[in-house]
Amino acid sequence: MSKRAISLMSLIVVASLLLAACATGGTTGKGTIKIATQSPLSGGQSAIGVDIKNGAELALEQLKKPLEDMGFKVELAAFDDQANPDNGVANAKNIVADPAILCVVGHYNSGVQIPSSEVYHASNLANVSPANTNPKVTDRGYLEVSRLVGRDDVQGVVAAQFAISKGMETAYVIHDKTAYGQGIAEFFKREYEDQGKQVLGFEGTEEKANFDAILAPLMAANPQVVFFGGIYDQAAVLFKQAREKGYQGMFLSDDGFDSPEAINIGGPSLLEGSGIYYTTVAGPAKLYPGTAKYQTDFKAKYNADPKPFSAQGFDAMAICLKAIENAAKEASNAMPTREAVTKAVRALKDFPGITGTVNFNSKGDLVTAKYFVIHVTSADPALWNDNVIDQTLDIAPPE
Repeated sequence: MSKRAISLMSLIVVASLLLAACATGGTTGKGTIKIATQSPLSGGQSAIGVDIKNGAELALEQLKKPLEDMGFKVELAAFDDQANPDNGVANAKNIVADPAILCVVGHYNSGVQIPSSEVYHASNLANVSPANTNPKVTDRGYLEVSRLVGRDDVQGVVAAQFAISKGMETAYVIHDKTAYGQGIAEFFKREYEDQGKQVLGFEGTEEKANFDAILAPLMAANPQVVFFGGIYDQAAVLFKQAREKGYQGMFLSDDGFDSPEAINIGGPSLLEGSGIYYTTVAGPAKLYPGTAKYQTDFKAKYNADPKPFSAQGFDAMAICLKAIENAAKEASNAMPTREAVTKAVRALKDFPGITGTVNFNSKGDLVTAKYFVIHVTSADPALWNDNVIDQTLDIAPPE
């Protein structure tokens, strides 16, 4: 073969490689980076869990380019924890076994996050939580765990003080026996009694269909407010059956109640009597000025408005991606270690999230978190995001 033919062949090979690089977004084969999500993608709590995953997925699609420009392929690894601790831990073991996974977005339930994050902690794998509120999530002091929402030892106090502000002198407290539900119920009870008010009953139940055994003593006590610590799929059934038995007092719950499915399950009777309220550390995306584009993009992709905690899912993924990017730069654009990513998450300062500017304290809590009290005013699930905001509070975490 002549020198001219060899030169021509070389040019063809180089051109082919350049075209291939362009076709793959310029990646140079440095490897695949994965960010995992864990939330309930099936079962009774999937309405919220799926939207946490969708929020994270949208962020990955929109924000992965800096890592791709470095030569990495970036993928989502979605896991269904089914709101079950055993499933969450089993998934966590599979997650840490995959060296490509450098960060985790999750979970929805504190009772799932706490044991699952023990697995992440043992493997130096960063976990950015979009929804978990139990104090133990961050009080363990794990560098790997940071969260984008407030805490139940504040949220429970907010709920108790709100009930008192509405003139509620007596309360009946029920919880779902989970780390989340029982925890916030206990914080509500403590603050309510510390303020000189009376708790007429404190009960835990895993029942989800027939609440006669719980409702008999509740109806006999006739409290002015019933507080439920737990999730909407259980609370809405309990509240509906209480209304059917004639209870006309106030219902009050927590951010686990924050889903339009609560109205689908409980129906318009929930709005009767003294009405129904819930506290939340998230609320609808429209409460945050920075989510306008997100709401439009989310609806265009998923053909529905984003449900609560989906915007936090977006921000949790955005933090994972930025931390991985910063850690990769520190490694001269090479694949970063999990430990480096974990440190990079906490090193972020004034991160511009769509739900607000993010700064973590030494525990992994937000330096200041938002809390809302929302009055459910419409029996139309499609108008859930239009319910009335009764209070908006910015509160620092306990020392």
